[in-house]
Amino acid sequence: MTLRERLLTVLNHEKADFVPWFGDLDYWANSLIHRGLKPRDFIASEAYLDWHRDLGVGFYLQGCFPFKEIFNGCDVKETKTDNIRSRTISTPLGSIHEEWKWLEDSFSEAPIKHFIESEEDLRIYQYAYAHLTYEPDYTFLERRSQQVCDQGVVLAYMPKSPLMQMVALDSGIMNVVFLEMEQPELFNETISIMKEAQSKACEIVLASPAEVIMIPENLSSEMVGPTYYERYVRDYQTHWSNRIKESGKFSCIHMDGTLRGLLKEVCSVNLSFIEACTPAPVGDLPLEEWESYLGDSDTIFWGGIPGSYFTASVTDEECIEFVKNILSVMRKKPGYVLGVADQVPPDGLEYRVAMIKDLVEEYGGYE
Repeated sequence: MTLRERLLTVLNHEKADFVPWFGDLDYWANSLIHRGLKPRDFIASEAYLDWHRDLGVGFYLQGCFPFKEIFNGCDVKETKTDNIRSRTISTPLGSIHEEWKWLEDSFSEAPIKHFIESEEDLRIYQYAYAHLTYEPDYTFLERRSQQVCDQGVVLAYMPKSPLMQMVALDSGIMNVVFLEMEQPELFNETISIMKEAQSKACEIVLASPAEVIMIPENLSSEMVGPTYYERYVRDYQTHWSNRIKESGKFSCIHMDGTLRGLLKEVCSVNLSFIEACTPAPVGDLPLEEWESYLGDSDTIFWGGIPGSYFTASVTDEECIEFVKNILSVMRKKPGYVLGVADQVPPDGLEYRVAMIKDLVEEYGGYE
């Protein structure tokens, strides 16, 4: 079987020849670009797929939102210095501003100023969403569709649920908690307006060339527990999971943190799969226990190998033993995809990534 055939077989709950092995190499690749070790257009190029082929890794993740945002009646200005990326949205009610700082040591960025830090900010943010529209932009997905071939599948992102858009990007968990407690009416009204706006983007994604559609939530149960999930997230995920499946595509969310406090709830949404699941000892739940959280769902778990296992902080012997143990569970039924939990980090070792293919072919055949 090709990697693509192997994955599609398991996503349809049938046994393939081996457990599928599909890894997120995006963070690693970006670090190589910033270090001058790969060309600037590497990730968008055919060479990126060739890299996956050489490493024996299935391809699926390109972080593509196939639409453009248009803030009508608002002025949007973006600036970028050597290490600060900023954006200001000006409305008749005032302006909101965000800043993200590039961190050279980790090849990543972090927020140093959120859009929403006060009640006034929330009102301006609400106005911006009330005047937000979207246009399709399928150019990259169409290009990627021609590149992927038998190496994997073409995946696109829907918007995050409104709560997770605020928590992960636009406000931060502390501001969200305070605003939800102190201004519940305004907060809930904003969530409703965001849902209305984002539904238009979601329909654009459904009509795109993507075969797999992800709601890129970045869920972790120590940040968003069952109370917030039931109040603000479940309905969004359930609605769009159903719509995705009705359109003949596979649905998933990204859940890359702690699992125990929220996995049962997320499984009950009946997504096709939950991606980037991290097992103990890095996560908080042994892989052997994941299945007990499924209930009546047939959701597939995608993940299993923490990013640190691709680095020199773990020995080859430790990595091999860990992957063998993971495969001993995954090979029992077509309910898993072996993946990175959550990404191969900048100090990833190329030979370590490449050896997973051999381990899968030796220890990952279904019982």
